[in-house]
Amino acid sequence: MLEENRRRIEESQRKEALEQQRREEERYRELEELQRQKEEAMRRKKQQEEEERVKQMKLLGKNKSRPKLSFALGSK
Repeated sequence: MLEENRRRIEESQRKEALEQQRREEERYRELEELQRQKEEAMRRKKQQEEEERVKQMKLLGKNKSRPKLSFALGSK
């Protein structure tokens, strides 16, 4: 009877440990997914900001988007 009691307790503890491990793994996967979503959102935002910056540079005619004219005197 004591042996059976001990075996039941061990089995219960083993099941609880497996359940705890499963919960921890699920939580870890959720955190990884959240991190991936945040990184993707930041990447999209950065790309959008870069596109806006390029568009603004074109509108303002900066960043060598128009040819530079030289008015130097003399010959080459």
